Amino acid sequence: MKSIKLFLLLTIGFSLSLSAQELKVSQNQRFLETANGDPFFWLGDTAWELFHKLDREEASYYLETRAAQGFSVIQAVILAERDGIRVPNAYGELPFKNLDPTQPNEAYFEHVDFIISKANELGLVVGVLPTWGDKVYSINPGSGPEIFNASNAFVYGKFLGKRYRKADLVWILGGDRQVANEEVAEIWNQMAAGLTKGDKGKNLMTYHPRGGTSSSQFFHNADWLDFNLYQSGHNQKYHNVYDWAEKDLGLSPLKPTIDGEPPYEDIPVAFWNYMKFQPGEFADKVDSVGNIVDITDFERGFFNGYDVRVHAYWDLLAGSAGYTYGNNAVWQMHKKGEVFVIPTLTDWKDALHRPGAESMKYVRAFFEKIGFGNFMPDQTLIASVNPEGELHLRAALDKESSLAVIYFAKGQTAQLGLSKLSAGELTQQWFNPRTGAYSEIELIQKSPSTTITTPTDGPEEDWVLVIRGVLSSQ
Repeated sequence: MKSIKLFLLLTIGFSLSLSAQELKVSQNQRFLETANGDPFFWLGDTAWELFHKLDREEASYYLETRAAQGFSVIQAVILAERDGIRVPNAYGELPFKNLDPTQPNEAYFEHVDFIISKANELGLVVGVLPTWGDKVYSINPGSGPEIFNASNAFVYGKFLGKRYRKADLVWILGGDRQVANEEVAEIWNQMAAGLTKGDKGKNLMTYHPRGGTSSSQFFHNADWLDFNLYQSGHNQKYHNVYDWAEKDLGLSPLKPTIDGEPPYEDIPVAFWNYMKFQPGEFADKVDSVGNIVDITDFERGFFNGYDVRVHAYWDLLAGSAGYTYGNNAVWQMHKKGEVFVIPTLTDWKDALHRPGAESMKYVRAFFEKIGFGNFMPDQTLIASVNPEGELHLRAALDKESSLAVIYFAKGQTAQLGLSKLSAGELTQQWFNPRTGAYSEIELIQKSPSTTITTPTDGPEEDWVLVIRGVLSSQ
């Protein structure tokens, strides 16, 4: 492979506003934007246990860290997965009196108030799940208990909508569950109706489904579903996450779609095949602070920072309106000395700075720089054989046909078909997604089959190619 000079390391000190913005769906129905019409890049983090497990000092540290790293959305659950209505929060408070959703405990929700307010002050939108899905009947039960029916779901939704009417947030119904039957669907419909009644329709709404599914399978035609959320899940490396974006964007009416839970950094691949989820499991394989050190039981290994980066670019170049990063220790807010839900490699504080999390700032910087709202997926730019897996390429073209982006998950030589680009002369520039650096700009041949070779082909060395017309904006 040829050597290449890299320069222009991106300075990531994101100019996030002092307060977040109310969101709406863009006019072309493919992206989200702020109230004043600026494109909004959804870079989420799954902090499911944030309201439940962290105190205010810890929550502030978490939010300040993620804001500094360029995240724009924090996804968290009010009634959390880890027995969140029977196990109190960091201040000893439960969310309800007598497990009754119509009897909220003011002290519990004051803590939620603080976290949402703090996030908004830092320029973060909060993706708020009113409840995890195990509090509603499901064929995949969890800690529960199942406390919701159509009537109290409406009351609870109205309470939340009114309380957070002025907050900058997105409502995310569901919580890792499919919709078991029509009765369950009506519970979610009524919770959505209550939220809309309470906040007067101010905040966008979506649904977080179980792995390998999309909200479109259950609620695509629901009036309250403003955009789709799919969970590509934790099943395999080089997961074909792009299939979900393509499928959702092929539906009518057209709605934006986002991968709300792709594979997490530091989670075992297909972990459910190697666990029984029983107390004391792996007790002889953890260190003194509760993190797993013997990972031989997990034959397919753990997802790493490279894996989550690959899925981010694949999702976004397939048309996803955003991407949600996740870390296995962070979603659990796993603390030193605790027993994990799924084996962790670090505690939540150390996990905040894992390689995948740090690389997300470059994802956001890149797509905001090129004007991601102007792009459409275009796989016809790839002229060579394009298999699934590590050699898979994703491509997109802007609406003026003046700028193309091609992502190489692994270094290789490929053939590109560049006839669609409108300019007579083209330039190429490489972006390094590991460092945020750009190469020098070089002229490139325009033809139906242009040979392109990545700057390097080492392990986990992915690259992004940017092709522009000579007369287009540089």
